[in-house]
Amino acid sequence: MASLSKTALAPQTGPAVQWWRGAAIYQIYPRSFMDANGDGIGDLPGITQRLGHVASLGVDAIWISPFFTSPMKDFGYDVSDYCDVDPIFGTLADFDALVARAHQLGLKVLIDQVYSHTSDEHAWFVESRASRDNPKADWYVWADAKPDGTPPSNWQSVFGGPAWTWDARRGQYYLHNFLSCQPQLNGHNRQVQNALLHVARFWLDRGVDGFRIDALNFSMHDPDLRDNPPAPPTDRARTRPFDFQRKIHNMSHPDIPGFIERIRAVTDEYAGDGGAIFTVAEVGGDEAETEMKAFTQGDARLNSAYGFNFLYADRLTPGLVCAALAEWPDEEGTGWPSWAFENHDAPRAVSRWCAPEHRDAFARMKLLLLACLRGNIILYQGEELGLTQVDIPFEQLQDPEAIANWPLTLSRDGARTPMPWESEGEGGFGAATPWLPLGEENLARSVAVQDADPASLLALTREIIALRNTSSALRYGSAACQADGALLRLERLSQGERVVCLFNLSPDPISDIKIPQGETLCSINSVMPDSLGPYGALVVRV
Repeated sequence: MASLSKTALAPQTGPAVQWWRGAAIYQIYPRSFMDANGDGIGDLPGITQRLGHVASLGVDAIWISPFFTSPMKDFGYDVSDYCDVDPIFGTLADFDALVARAHQLGLKVLIDQVYSHTSDEHAWFVESRASRDNPKADWYVWADAKPDGTPPSNWQSVFGGPAWTWDARRGQYYLHNFLSCQPQLNGHNRQVQNALLHVARFWLDRGVDGFRIDALNFSMHDPDLRDNPPAPPTDRARTRPFDFQRKIHNMSHPDIPGFIERIRAVTDEYAGDGGAIFTVAEVGGDEAETEMKAFTQGDARLNSAYGFNFLYADRLTPGLVCAALAEWPDEEGTGWPSWAFENHDAPRAVSRWCAPEHRDAFARMKLLLLACLRGNIILYQGEELGLTQVDIPFEQLQDPEAIANWPLTLSRDGARTPMPWESEGEGGFGAATPWLPLGEENLARSVAVQDADPASLLALTREIIALRNTSSALRYGSAACQADGALLRLERLSQGERVVCLFNLSPDPISDIKIPQGETLCSINSVMPDSLGPYGALVVRV
């Protein structure tokens, strides 16, 4: 199925760059990684217990999704205390032990920061809603009703329905771009910014190596509360009121980069000479490309950003790949991209992008393609195993968006199912009844099964990441992209090393291909002298 050149693993002379540039990052969703205390929910000690597996992949860092104190109505993205660990995940001492073990294994530790909103149980919001003249009265977005009692604007929430909820305590509406229990912080308020920067310092003092910043483009709104205009017609299904608007006033305010520069100034204090603190923003929405570039422009803003180019795409095509890479030209002043094919918010890629009978071949090609992209790459837990989307019946759903919009949106729960460490029972997750079912199909893809198989996807993942880490061109180089039907051609170049990558993104063979001459670094899925088999791929140093 695959072959890698042994000489490909000889170290390449790379440029002196910060550790994060070109890094492979492994995302851990703590509820579903490993349960150390048997309560059905994954936790920090469970992560620490399984870090050896992550280190064996050859990745540079882990990114841990929220584990902070929370009512868990949006599973941690509704934070009620930014500076503590929710008891279901453990304690601050458990987090410190995790960081120590990760660093011992050579892994950097990134954590989420949610600067757009809090839980309605956060002490800041409890005080803010108490009156209109308390010290935190302006820490959230409050507004009077219109004369007829309706909300201040027509803004809609991501999860469905108006983005405003009436609060009888203040006799005003408060803004929430997500669930009504996630009130919007007033990012324009300097005191709010100072409080969030204090949170960043708290975790940096505990040894974290960077932040993934959630929903950053929602952190500031139009203070005039102007209505959003209607979205233009589209052939895509609209499942939520949110989809009917152009989101130009409830988010994406031009003052956001000013706050980003304050974040960067704090992380630079901890970075030292090596640029050790990494910051990456999640940026979704209609203007994602423009915002990602603004958020990462120059040397005083974030290091990187990633959008939803691939995460919500229903097909993987050469045109999609080339268009995504074209957004990040190798030019002075342009930021550095990050890429993910899967995460906790998007259905598993092998279930979105290919037919069931082709999943094994496709998963191999997909991982090699990810490793050949210019930028940082983010693997979601289980992606190295080829996990598929689990069909969660309605009565077992946990995801509030899926429950609210059933059956018109595909549940995020299907990508959040527990990691299968073993192939029997509860999959070695640590509890007889995990918070979500594992899925029988994914049990057969367990770590234990694949660890014992040198031809497994897990083994190939380790080889591919090692190849990327030892090739200056693949890790740091410029990228040229060409699409020709189902054939994708990437050319990576750095410090005199030139690598050509060919990918067949279809289940049908492609013949009459001009295969480049040189040293074959990786060959996957039936590569012949002049053809690529179904989902075939070839990487050659020329």
